[in-house]
Amino acid sequence: MSRIPATFERLANEKRKALIPYITAGFPFADITPELMHGMVAAGADVIELGVPFSDPMADGPVIQRAGEKALTFGIGMAHVLEMVKTFRQGDDKTPVVLMGYANPIERYDLTHGRNAFVRDAAGSGVDGVLVVDYPPEECEAFAAELKANGLDLIFLLAPTSTSERIQQVARIASGYVYYVSLKGITGAGNLDTSAVEQALPRIRQHVKIPVGVGFGIRDAATAKSIGRVADAVIIGTKVIQVVEDEPRERVLTALGAFLREVRQALDDR
Repeated sequence: MSRIPATFERLANEKRKALIPYITAGFPFADITPELMHGMVAAGADVIELGVPFSDPMADGPVIQRAGEKALTFGIGMAHVLEMVKTFRQGDDKTPVVLMGYANPIERYDLTHGRNAFVRDAAGSGVDGVLVVDYPPEECEAFAAELKANGLDLIFLLAPTSTSERIQQVARIASGYVYYVSLKGITGAGNLDTSAVEQALPRIRQHVKIPVGVGFGIRDAATAKSIGRVADAVIIGTKVIQVVEDEPRERVLTALGAFLREVRQALDDR
């Protein structure tokens, strides 16, 4: 079993909500990722979503696209990402790590290293879950079973446009948590309508019995707090990238820590 269910169970017992920041592996500097992951945990992160750089990230807006492009210029690929997780695990054996990305890097890794090599090596590196944007539930039951057999969760996206049928399909296969995309469109787009999120979650929870995190459009402590009132987790990606992208190396950890601590405090204020 991955570390994700125990983390959400602990938080539920503490009546707290999960803070899940996203960072692109290899950004903003090729070798800084494990250090950034530790900094996120120190600032209050409960789960880390680690983006796998990819050249055609269809669901990502310009900010995360730029982060991925920069990581790719450093030569960061799936093998490097798994090594980063392994390095992080040398100092942290408790915080769940979820790889977020696209099918191509996973399938390319298997072509290079052998059938099911990705699942084997992800488990061996200390990964807890995988979110593959372009794997619909009806096409990845075998992948989900292989992940589960190796103690990893398969996490799915749901959106405002998701039908009841799609929600039921996701509920049947998903584990760990479900990521509800609060906006129509790409990451970083639009303004968050917290009332719309509040209205959508009961429909999802009719079928989904695992925790539901909300992401896309959460940019500050105030919006995080409002989403935390109704969701099990608050997921922040674009804003995290923006916080660190223009900082000199010696300021990256300080800037990121200050932002996440502010969000953590807002989530914990009752």
